[in-house]
Amino acid sequence: MKKKLQLELVLVLVLVYECLGGEMMMIQGQGQGQGQKVVLKVVLRVMLSILFGSITGVSCALVSACLVRFVFRFMKKPPILKGPVVFSPLISPKSLQSALNSTTQLLLIGRTYYTTTLPHPIALKKLLPSFHTSSTSHTRRLQTHLHTLASLTHANLMTLRAYVFHNNTLLCLVYDYVPTGSLEDAIIKTRLNQLHIGWDARLRIAVGIIKALHYLHFSKILHYNLKPSNVLLDAHFEPTLTDSGLHTSAPPPSVYTEKSDIFSFGVILGILLTGRDPSDPLFLEVTSSSRGGGMGMWFRHLVEAGDAREALDKSLLGQETQEDEMLMAVRIAAVCLSDLPADRPSTDELVPMLTQLHSF
Repeated sequence: MKKKLQLELVLVLVLVYECLGGEMMMIQGQGQGQGQKVVLKVVLRVMLSILFGSITGVSCALVSACLVRFVFRFMKKPPILKGPVVFSPLISPKSLQSALNSTTQLLLIGRTYYTTTLPHPIALKKLLPSFHTSSTSHTRRLQTHLHTLASLTHANLMTLRAYVFHNNTLLCLVYDYVPTGSLEDAIIKTRLNQLHIGWDARLRIAVGIIKALHYLHFSKILHYNLKPSNVLLDAHFEPTLTDSGLHTSAPPPSVYTEKSDIFSFGVILGILLTGRDPSDPLFLEVTSSSRGGGMGMWFRHLVEAGDAREALDKSLLGQETQEDEMLMAVRIAAVCLSDLPADRPSTDELVPMLTQLHSF
C-alpha cells in the first residue's frame, strides 16, 4: 500500500513537471511574481484534474458494486409459485386442482375440513380471505415459511402435503386424511352424548399436543393458532396439530410469544378437563368480581378454595386413581392460564409434568 502511494506521488510530480515544461517558455521574460502565479495556476489545475478523476472513479465503482449486489440479490430470491404446490409424490397437482374446482369431489368433514381421494385420501382446509398477501415480499415470506413447515417431522405434528396459491391468496392447505376429525368435533359429540372420551384418551390428547408444541418451540416456530379445530384425532385419539406457524398478518405481531401458545394450550387442557366451551357462562358466574372472569380465573378460584373436583367433567368421575391425575391436571391448567406470561410454564416443563401423570 505504501509503495502504491509512492508511485502515485511520483506520477503527480511527473505530470506537474511536464505541465511546467510546457509553460516555461510562457513565463520567460516576465516578472518573477507573475511567473510564480502562472506556476501556481498550473499546479492547481493539475491537482483539481486528479481530484475530479479520483472522485469520478470511486463513484463509478460504488454504483457498479450496488448494481451487482442488487442483481445478485434479485437472482437469489425464490420465484413466486402459483397454483398447487405439492410436497408429496402421492398427490398430483393436476388432480388436486381438479378436485378444488369440483363441488362433487369434496366431502365436508366436521366444520373446517374437506376430504377427497386422489387416489390417496387427503384432507383440505380452506382458508379465509384474510390470507391474502399484500405484497410480493409478503408472498415470498409466506411461501418460504410453508416450505419450512413441510419439512417438519413429528408424530404429533401434521405434515403439510401441499398448498394452493391463486391471485396472491393462500386458498387451502392439504394434509393426510385423519378419519376421526378434529378435537372440536369430538368434544361437540361428547356434549351430545354421541361419543365417550375417557380420561386416558383425554390425557393422551393433551400429552401429544404439548409434545408437538415443544417440538415447534425447539425449532423456533410458534403455532399462533392453537385451538381444538386445529387438533386432528386418529381412531385411537392420538392428536396431530395442523396450521402450525401460520398467521394472517405480515409480519406476525411481536407481542405473541411462546407463552401465548402455552395459554392456548391451557384452554385446550381446560376443555378436556371440563368438557365445556371456553365461552360457557359457568366460567363467569364464579368469578363475577371486579377482577374479571374466564376459564383461568375459574380454575384458580376452585383450586384456592379446595374445590378443584368441581371443575371436572362429570362423565370422567369414578376411579380414585384417575381423579388424582385429573386434579393435578386442573392445577397445571390453572398455571398455564395465568394472566402474566412469565408465570406460565414452558413446554420444557410441561412435557414431564403431563407425562408423569400417567405412563405414556
